Amino acid sequence: MITLNHYLIVSGALFALGLAGVVARRNIIIIYMCLEMMLSAANLTLVAFSRFHMVEGLPDYSAQALVFFTITVAAAEVAVGLAIIVALFRSKQSVEVEAVSKLQG
Repeated sequence: MITLNHYLIVSGALFALGLAGVVARRNIIIIYMCLEMMLSAANLTLVAFSRFHMVEGLPDYSAQALVFFTITVAAAEVAVGLAIIVALFRSKQSVEVEAVSKLQG
């Protein structure tokens, strides 16, 4: 039987892996993917809590509506974020963090 703890362990591992990728990597695209992984971990936690929270003997699915909202916002974020990354690549010919930090010149 899969319990709430199993979901939370997987979600915590996904979040930790995403955080480690954001901190350790220098490539903007990898950092962006790790941020999306962290968002997915938060969505998994919301779904797990929603599934295991019982109201009158039935699962309370109200938090899953919030997950649909966050997925919609994440889709818009992906479109805008990738457009910014493409614009940075066109101007600097690199997707490394150091190239972005030197945007003054």
